Amino acid sequence: MAVNIAVFLAMLPAYADDAKLIQVFSDYALVPARISAGEGYFTFVTSTFMHGGFMHIAGNMLFLWIFGDNLEDEMGHIPYLGFYLICGFAAGFAQYIAAPHISVPMVGASGAIAGVMGGYLLLFPKARVDVLFIFIVIFKVIPFPAWLMLGIWFGLQVFGGLGASSEGGGVAYLAHAGGFIAGVLLAHPLWQRLGGIQFWNRHHGHPPHAAARYRFEQSNIPSVRRRR
Repeated sequence: MAVNIAVFLAMLPAYADDAKLIQVFSDYALVPARISAGEGYFTFVTSTFMHGGFMHIAGNMLFLWIFGDNLEDEMGHIPYLGFYLICGFAAGFAQYIAAPHISVPMVGASGAIAGVMGGYLLLFPKARVDVLFIFIVIFKVIPFPAWLMLGIWFGLQVFGGLGASSEGGGVAYLAHAGGFIAGVLLAHPLWQRLGGIQFWNRHHGHPPHAAARYRFEQSNIPSVRRRR
């Protein structure tokens, strides 16, 4: 997260200047046509730390924060970093294989984060994923199991990739799917070392810590009966 945020801050001046931004993307974003021409292989790494704007990085960092901490606890800091980078490479490579001749730059940490989500799903399939539901003045946290949320998300990436144009920009669905699959495969040896199914049984498919609690789950405001 620190590297992603640092790169975003370093790119801030370029966001206000289209010419500078295009130059930065040309130099460091993943452009499949450039890879096919035999250059820019380093962009498989640099592109994973670049973002297209504030909302892009904000959404990615939220998902990385939610799913990354428990995975890092089990892997350790350095192995987790290697896992993250390999997932990012796998995501970029999947997108490149799908359309090796397009010149649209690809940026974002979402492919690497998809790998983190894949690893999280393998290790903690029954973890509670809290979704905040807001409707006017109603605030409700609705818990869903990780296998359901992440399974639906992965399915959306696959179907999105099948329906997406190979020549245009937009969401890199195949990068997400490729990163997710890489995350599951790379986390599998760790899952086996932890005990496999026995690891699930010990923690009931949840991370080995107490679930988060929210203050607004139970209101402290006293209820007042309506006078007749």
